[in-house]
Amino acid sequence: MTDWTESELSALRRAYASGTTRVSYDGKSVDYGSAEDLLARIRTIERAIAGTTRPLPVAGLAGFSRGDR
Repeated sequence: MTDWTESELSALRRAYASGTTRVSYDGKSVDYGSAEDLLARIRTIERAIAGTTRPLPVAGLAGFSRGDR
């Protein structure tokens, strides 16, 4: 997993707010295809930094018995 930084997140937010899809931070530049792609990247990093990117729980099948059959 890639480690994201607050500086990357800040640069992404600034680019989104200004309406551009080219982001530069820490000597790197990235071109995003659309504002939606940029926003998706922002949300992904926010979740990762917040620690909420855990796998979804696996649902099981519950059984029951009335006891009289």
